[in-house]
Amino acid sequence: MFEVSPPDRRALARWFPTGSPGPATVAEHVLTTGVGRWWADRPVQPRTVAVSCAGHVVLRGSPEDLTPELLAPLAGNRVEAPARFLPALGAAFDRLTPWERMIWTLQATPQPVTVPHTVTIRRLKPGDAQAVHALGPDASWLSASWGGPRGLAASGHTWAAVSRTGRILAMACTYFRGTGHEDVAAYTVPDRRRHHLALACVTALCRDITSRGHTPGWNCSVHNRASRLLAWTAGFRLIREYVHYAAGSPVSHDRLSA
Repeated sequence: MFEVSPPDRRALARWFPTGSPGPATVAEHVLTTGVGRWWADRPVQPRTVAVSCAGHVVLRGSPEDLTPELLAPLAGNRVEAPARFLPALGAAFDRLTPWERMIWTLQATPQPVTVPHTVTIRRLKPGDAQAVHALGPDASWLSASWGGPRGLAASGHTWAAVSRTGRILAMACTYFRGTGHEDVAAYTVPDRRRHHLALACVTALCRDITSRGHTPGWNCSVHNRASRLLAWTAGFRLIREYVHYAAGSPVSHDRLSA
């Protein structure tokens, strides 16, 4: 695939799903924030296009002319694509692992939560970037869709449980922002789990999202029980399931020549 310039919004709607939760928010988020990359099978009049951000790829178009060489730049990502792409994807990578996913939207009142008086639930500001960075590698995935800790802290789309010393104990952010839906993600430091701090952050973030006229969404693995439980207690309800595929390494040249 060739890296290409961002499309305009009219072209975006022709290629990618828009205005709905789940994978639909990825392309809209990248177009709005500039965090991510656009791909096509040819620079002019492409038949296949893709958008990538934070390890996620949404692939659309026609797979007929795709070769392993063209698909190689998508290696190491989780690819969401129609079933017609599976033969081409399977031929391009040494493994293609299906991951069953669940899409939820906010439909119910969240369960009430009491926050300790030593903790403040607030929106993060640009000056909180170092505190986000201090969470370490385990939390780095949360800021990836905003380009890193600085982008996440300055986004205006993150609420956190902050101790009196300024340490972030939990946080929830808009992971992908679409035009109608915003996918929510959350993280809690290991020593504060089961204290319901993530629930408090998610609840505050969801109020913020709905005030913008958007619908909060949730996207998680079928097998992630903790994420499913948090979604349910925060008022999210399942609307559908889908599958994306973890792409391994590109197939070797020797295999292609065999």
